[in-house]
Amino acid sequence: MIYHFLMFLSRVVRCLPHSFLLTLGKGMGILYYRLIKKQRERAVSQMMEGLQISEDEARETVRRSFINLGRNILEILYMPNLNRDNIYEYISFENREYIESALAEGRGVVVYTAHIGTWEWLSAAFLLTGIPATAIAKKQPNEQYTRVIDDLRATIGMEVFSRGTSELFAAARALKSGKLLGFLADQDGGPGGAFIDFLGKTASTPLGPAVFSKKFGAPVVPAFILRQPGGKHKVWLGEPMHYEDHGDPDRDLYDFTEKMTRILERVIRENPTQWLWFQHRWNTPPEQQHVKHHTIKPVEGTKHGA
Repeated sequence: MIYHFLMFLSRVVRCLPHSFLLTLGKGMGILYYRLIKKQRERAVSQMMEGLQISEDEARETVRRSFINLGRNILEILYMPNLNRDNIYEYISFENREYIESALAEGRGVVVYTAHIGTWEWLSAAFLLTGIPATAIAKKQPNEQYTRVIDDLRATIGMEVFSRGTSELFAAARALKSGKLLGFLADQDGGPGGAFIDFLGKTASTPLGPAVFSKKFGAPVVPAFILRQPGGKHKVWLGEPMHYEDHGDPDRDLYDFTEKMTRILERVIRENPTQWLWFQHRWNTPPEQQHVKHHTIKPVEGTKHGA
């Protein structure tokens, strides 16, 4: 039922002008901000602590982030309208040469990104401008939502591999064949993650980008899609980074993951209305860390927030 409703809604949304979606999305975001108290208050609390700002400033910034979220949802439903002929009407690139130089190395490219802007459009930006892209993603708690997202991704030719399944072997093959492999790396990494200071508090951070870079020799390119004031999106690309082997895998993976985390942190601070502040980002406390292969131990000086 949910699947059919959302796919019908997508067909309706695709009949509307994109400019109208931005207006409608703003109204949806404001309504969501007013009605969903639990997520709103979590976002305000985490923003106050992460950005060290007042409650009034946090509430206004969170309200604007919910507006952005409302627009994001409608744009994801609108995604099948994107194609090679119109993609540059919606998206521009900054530093595109970084992704091209990384691809030229011939080892595939690990793309390090996050739930910033209309993140699903990042894949469209690559695929519809001639860059082969795939991604590793976490399944939605509701299988019908997963089907909707996967079907919408399929309209732009996106191949997605489920995290924590045997599909990771296919992801490795995609990377080895010279494609991009994207990671949404701003979610809680669980007990096996790297415990790194993130926005002022220790967070379990996913190791996937660093581990794949290490194993396959692939460069890592930070990539974030940012909504611009006029409604268009800009894909910002960072310089390619490479895993450095100093003989201590735990420390080397930790250092590389921390380097990527600092870039993400800077992008969030510069664009606070575009990140999902109500995520359970700090869900796993350091004392729950368990030991396994490539588990990263917090280094001396790491902050351990409550």
